[in-house]
Amino acid sequence: MASLCRDPKGRKRILFVGPDGKRKPIRLGKTSIKQAEAFKIKLEALIAARFSGSMDPETARWVADLPDDMHGKLVAVGLVPKREPDPEPEPKPTFAVGQWVQGYIESRPDVKPITRGKWQNAANKLSEFFKDQTIDTITVQQAKGYRVYLKSTLGLEENTLRRLIGLARQFLNAAIDAEIITKNPFRGQPVSVKANKARFYYVKQETALKILAECPDTQWRLIFGLARWGGLRCPSEILRLKWQDIDFSNNSFVVHASKKEHHADGGIRTVPMFPELRPLFQDTFDEAKEGDVYCITRYRDKSVNLRTQLTKIIRRAGLEPWPKLFQNCRSTRETELFKMTNGNVKAVCSWIGNSPKVALEHYAQVTEADLQEAAKMSLLDEAENLAQNTAQYEVASSSKEQKTAPEQDSETTDLPLVTAGYSSVHEQEMPGTGVEPARP
Repeated sequence: MASLCRDPKGRKRILFVGPDGKRKPIRLGKTSIKQAEAFKIKLEALIAARFSGSMDPETARWVADLPDDMHGKLVAVGLVPKREPDPEPEPKPTFAVGQWVQGYIESRPDVKPITRGKWQNAANKLSEFFKDQTIDTITVQQAKGYRVYLKSTLGLEENTLRRLIGLARQFLNAAIDAEIITKNPFRGQPVSVKANKARFYYVKQETALKILAECPDTQWRLIFGLARWGGLRCPSEILRLKWQDIDFSNNSFVVHASKKEHHADGGIRTVPMFPELRPLFQDTFDEAKEGDVYCITRYRDKSVNLRTQLTKIIRRAGLEPWPKLFQNCRSTRETELFKMTNGNVKAVCSWIGNSPKVALEHYAQVTEADLQEAAKMSLLDEAENLAQNTAQYEVASSSKEQKTAPEQDSETTDLPLVTAGYSSVHEQEMPGTGVEPARP
């Protein structure tokens, strides 16, 4: 068996008889007595295993966990074989920017075609800027340079380039998940879209009625009406409306928002059939053919551009098209509904299908009528305050006159009254009725 001892220099070592019958030492280096004893016990188990040809799992784990230098000492005395060197790690695959993004897009068959189109547009711009550069070599500085390229070279608006930066970040986050890169160079750049107040436009009632009169048929009138007075997204929500969603008896209809299908409510909401919409629904229903499923049947082809057609209709009405044609119709309706419901945010947002935060940031508008009403309210408040102050002054004056001697006129009583009032507060006890003059 093994024995623990010291060499002539006082260093701890273990002596044992190896499988070849020769006595051999193992120097332990700087260890405590307790550690040396524990090592000796494990060494004896290892020696026994060498003689028996079978090593128990605990001893095998001990050998496997030994540091390389101590394991080398056991190799030198013939107790264990040499460790096999660790295999060289396989090089991580790398991809050119365009190659990676294209592969990511193809791996997401779950996204809708319109989303896929936006991703493809972003992929094209990334490829144009980064060329054949691999994603693992993109630096933070280059990512910032891409932003400058979008703004200065392509002349994109701030919100557009924020969306593109957000998509670039999404693409490279997928590369992090795939353990191809460890950091996202686009991280930290602003990507949240801000409302552009300059592109807000309030579609007044008289404007909407002029446009409605120029619509070519009942279905187009329903399309415009649903955008302006229903606040529906166009074309996605309007074209998905089916006659089974329309409830004439309860003056309501159900909207399916493809944009929010992943939400808990499945993107389904119930909208009131506002008075402006009922005749439009009725006219379209009266003209519908037997077996028609959708409310809008004539303008469902992908080649139909509703935005272009609405632009022509607006010009026929003698008006000039405004920015974001359909979204500003939706924005106008939400602004109206806030007023009509006295600010019932929960109800309005449930009908329009957005959150209060989005509604206030991107939809609700301050109109010229709001400014005029505020100015009138301000003048009324001022008049009411003036009337109230005048009434209080008259009451106070009347009270003072009663306390004044009959022969005193106003010219001689003003200052003494003030003086008396001052001394009564500071030198006399407070009356039970307080400091206000008693009402006659």
